[in-house]
Amino acid sequence: MKSLWDRFREQRPWAKILELEALFLMMVGALLVVGGKVSLDQTNTVEFCISCHEMKDNNYEEYSHTIHARNRTGVKATCSDCHVPHEFVDTMIRKVLAANDVFQHFAGRIDTKVKFEEHRLEMAKSVWLRMKETDSRECRHCHDIKAMATEIQGKTAQKQHQKLADGSRTCFDCHFGIAHKQPGGNFEPQDIIIAAKR
Repeated sequence: MKSLWDRFREQRPWAKILELEALFLMMVGALLVVGGKVSLDQTNTVEFCISCHEMKDNNYEEYSHTIHARNRTGVKATCSDCHVPHEFVDTMIRKVLAANDVFQHFAGRIDTKVKFEEHRLEMAKSVWLRMKETDSRECRHCHDIKAMATEIQGKTAQKQHQKLADGSRTCFDCHFGIAHKQPGGNFEPQDIIIAAKR
């Protein structure tokens, strides 16, 4: 006995064309998804991030001497671990906004060490504000307050991590400037939001 779809196709020859078009569209969709995933993964690599000399000669150079790049355990946080959200929608939003970084590169606005330093505070404010507003989301992706062995931490660290656990602090409040030097003077954590909104 023939299925309803088989009988429909026999009565209407164009149904076969629709079937082929649907198959073609599904294949194109699958290729776009796979291509998009590969592109997304590629743009999250350190090699991609430091392909612009501004990042390689400035931010990466500073980062390469920090505990996030080199430490006794060999656990490493890359650029995207700290600067790109790990959830899909947030990642896509961040990637679209990062187009400004690419534009600044090609516009020659930050293409020398002097120009980079001139705009460093402005660029840093943007990152600081995002880290404060997201409650250090990218930090918390790797650093879980519940997994910390607070009993082997110093008293100050224990006290501050309790504030982190109850939501009155973010990682960024205390670990400000852990991977990159502070631009244009000294800032206190409480000044970050004020500075970033200017």
